[in-house]
Order: sequence, then structure tokens, then C-alpha cells
Amino acid sequence: MKRNLIRVALTALVISSVLCGAAFAAKEVVRSGNLSLTDDGGISPYKLPAHGGAPATARLEAEIATLDGAQPPALKSIDLEVAKTIAVDATGLPVCKPSQVTATSSGSAKRACADALIGSGSAEVEVSFPEQAPFSSTGPLLLFNAGVQGKTTNVLLHAYVDVPAPTAVVVPAQITRIHRGTYGLEITAQIPKIAGGAGSVTKFQLNVGRKFTYRGHPHSFLTATCPSGHWGTRGEAEFSDGTRLHVLHVFPCVTAP
Repeated sequence: MKRNLIRVALTALVISSVLCGAAFAAKEVVRSGNLSLTDDGGISPYKLPAHGGAPATARLEAEIATLDGAQPPALKSIDLEVAKTIAVDATGLPVCKPSQVTATSSGSAKRACADALIGSGSAEVEVSFPEQAPFSSTGPLLLFNAGVQGKTTNVLLHAYVDVPAPTAVVVPAQITRIHRGTYGLEITAQIPKIAGGAGSVTKFQLNVGRKFTYRGHPHSFLTATCPSGHWGTRGEAEFSDGTRLHVLHVFPCVTAP
């Protein structure tokens, strides 16, 4: 009897591990010289239809660090390709303009563009001024729809951190439909200087997803399918010192019956 109970418990543990692993893949770590980038995240729900697309939420996480503990160079740009099984649709969503969130707190930005909000999270920034000890500051992240132009959906990422005074950092980004092998979306962004170039992004976490109604029909900003049991991303992060880190990450998913 005791052996049967142990066998059942082990079976349950294995099944639980498989299901959890299907939701999010293991972290990916890439390095170049002294610099490292840890990439994590995934799509929920992990059980998705093979065709048609289901409303989904993406979790994006990254950590930038150095092997010797020094402040990492500033992140300069991001170019990320996403599997064609992931799609975005902002048709009918209200649009947030840069002027509405520039030089504003997170609360003011959210009030100004509440109907255009499509994601939220947090970011950590490390700042080092000459002849001063470096310090870190964490603040909220907000993501807003900024309008659709042809194959491109524009978004605005708003961060509000103390560097050392409370400062709003607004990052315009583009999500463009592409046809590049197994990849169907390309996300690009140029990161502005933080604290006059003295600040570096060291961590960020962002959840992206929004259900809405347009012309009486339900829509989702993000939809996903799972025809093959996995999906992936690949991309490049460029830093202020010229370093480029290349990321390739495969995520598992489960095809719904």
C-alpha cells in the first residue's frame, strides 16, 4: 500500500512538472565578455488551440548584469523576432500619444491613456554618476497602444524611476508583421539615454495582454496557437559599448484537443 502511494505521488509530481514546464521554458543566459543577459518569460495559457488563435498574455522578463559586478553598459536597442503562431491586433483600441505620457508620473500616464493600456510591470535601473557610489531604483512600467499603420502596431513603453529625481522614460516601439521562416512578428525599439547616459537598465518584467470589444465583437490584443508543441523567439540586444548579445529561446506549449 505504501509503495502504491509513493508511486502515485511520484506520478503526480512528474505530471505537475511537465505541465509547469509547458507553461514557461527554462531561462536562457547569453554572455559576451563581461556582459550577460538572462531571458525569461512565456505565454499563458500554455494549452492553446492548433489553429484559430486564443486570447493570451505574454510575460517578458530580462536581467542584464556583468560577471565582475560592475554596472553594465546601457541598453541601446532591441530587435526581436517572434514565432508566427503569436499575433497582435490593436484594431479598435484607443490610441495613446507620446505627448500624453511624456514627463508624467505613472499615475498621470495611466489616467491620460487608461483606455489604451495593454501591459504593465516594473523596471530596475542602476545609475552611476562620477565621484558618487552607484545606486539602483525600481519603478513601474506601463505599455500603451500607440496606433496601427499598415503592418505595424506602434506601442509606447512608459517607465517612471528615481535617477535620482523621479523621471519618466518613454520608449516608442514597433511590432511589425513579417514573413521570415517560422517568425511572424518583429519587435524593434531604440532605448533613450537614462540620467544623461549614467543609467543602465538591469531588470525588467512586463505582462502584455488586453481583451476588448470593437464594434460589438470580442477582441484580444494578443492571440496564440500551438500547432507544433513549441514556439520561439530570436533577437539581438545592442549596448552602448558596442556589445551585441544574440538570444534564441524556444518555449514549449500544449495543443488543446
